[in-house]
Amino acid sequence: MNKENIIDIRKLSQKYAYTSIQMHESIARNAGFSATDHKYLGFFLQKGNLTAGELAELTGLTTGAITGLIDRFEKKNLVKRQFDSSDRRKVIIVPDSKKIIKLFEPYYKEFQTETEKLIASFSLEEIKIIEAFILKSIELMNDTNKKIKSQAYVK
Repeated sequence: MNKENIIDIRKLSQKYAYTSIQMHESIARNAGFSATDHKYLGFFLQKGNLTAGELAELTGLTTGAITGLIDRFEKKNLVKRQFDSSDRRKVIIVPDSKKIIKLFEPYYKEFQTETEKLIASFSLEEIKIIEAFILKSIELMNDTNKKIKSQAYVK
């Protein structure tokens, strides 16, 4: 593959990321959230109950920022704080997954259906290539993020 092809794919990948951000920003605003808060609710849908520390690790936010995030979600009755039965110092954040899904479903239902149709339009071989690219991109971004974090602590 020549350098021009690589640049074209990089630009396309950036355009995909920017378009995704714009879509999620629109959904978030319509649902009464910031784009980041909207995406952080997704962690609860994927993971279920989380401690504040686990949420901080997933998001990369400070514990102070996590407290504000949880406060905002709790104010909208989307999560509740619950003491751990084995260690009362530990607080578990319990999502109301049904309420979160109901809040965002109108924005995602058609998009999800169309995405499924799009995926089904590719052959199994093409899907494996797409999957490999996405997985390797995620790994690269995670590695880069770790390097950036470790350099920040050195300064």
